[in-house]
Amino acid sequence: MLSTLAAAAAAAAGVLMILLPSTPALATPPLRAVADDLSLTVRVGAAPLRIVSLSPGATEMLFAAGAGADVIATTEYSDEPPAARGIPRIGDVAAIDMERLVALRPGVVVAWPGGGNPAQRQRIAALGIPVYEQQVDRLADLPGSLRRLGALAGSTAIAERAALALEARLSALRHAYAGGAWGAERRPSVLLQIWNRPIYTVGGRQLMSDALTLCGARNVFSDLPEPAPLVDIEAVIRRNPDVILAAAPNGEGAAWVADWQRFATLEAVRRHRAIVFDDQGLSRLGPTVVAATEHLCRTIAQLKVADSPVLSRESW
Repeated sequence: MLSTLAAAAAAAAGVLMILLPSTPALATPPLRAVADDLSLTVRVGAAPLRIVSLSPGATEMLFAAGAGADVIATTEYSDEPPAARGIPRIGDVAAIDMERLVALRPGVVVAWPGGGNPAQRQRIAALGIPVYEQQVDRLADLPGSLRRLGALAGSTAIAERAALALEARLSALRHAYAGGAWGAERRPSVLLQIWNRPIYTVGGRQLMSDALTLCGARNVFSDLPEPAPLVDIEAVIRRNPDVILAAAPNGEGAAWVADWQRFATLEAVRRHRAIVFDDQGLSRLGPTVVAATEHLCRTIAQLKVADSPVLSRESW
């Protein structure tokens, strides 16, 4: 009897399965194709994404593009804007903790191809984690980079507003200093010193060199291809810059300027145009570099009339 009932129940269930519409399996959302700053195609899921940023500049750019809330981890020194300071750190620009990265299950990693650890970026990609390369080489690249990050994060409207604001500020600088920092097409030559003993400066392909050009000045070592070339005193003397800017860490610039006083024949020293410029925003690869460039332009323009010792930018 029981076997007869079981057989009937099984037959009824089979009929019911035929009559009821089948329930489709949950489909995986299609991947989106976005272009990064190197024009490489990156395939990511739907926004919002879980984003890990591997450089301070990328972190700042993501916040400006409206994606700050999506950044789940970053690297040391990612302290702009202030809201970024609470994001967990998983390493620095040179190396990150790969186990922690994998445990975070990021939807995309935003990396800086101009620095950092190329081998580690390759390892991340080999794990199947999308890697988005974010890099700007010129100030004019910033707005486009913001727009692309907005497309990545699904925050295009915010990114567009930020990009337009940066374009307006850069355009104003180009207009203000089109005739040279000192007017009448006078474009002073500048040594931008980024380290002391030994002396390091910036080459012509570095973003800070582009800032000098925008300010109507000229990087005295613009012909050097390295981003941060080592130069000796003899080379500085031969090129004899009109201005020496000690772009030192906070609190160290006065000592750098004092070192230059030994070389009284240098035009910059003789005219009291060897000064401290310790606006740390100038070395950043995010929107704060525009504010620092505005500051740089004002400083160089005011040096046209300098004829007394100036040891700090605060004097301006």
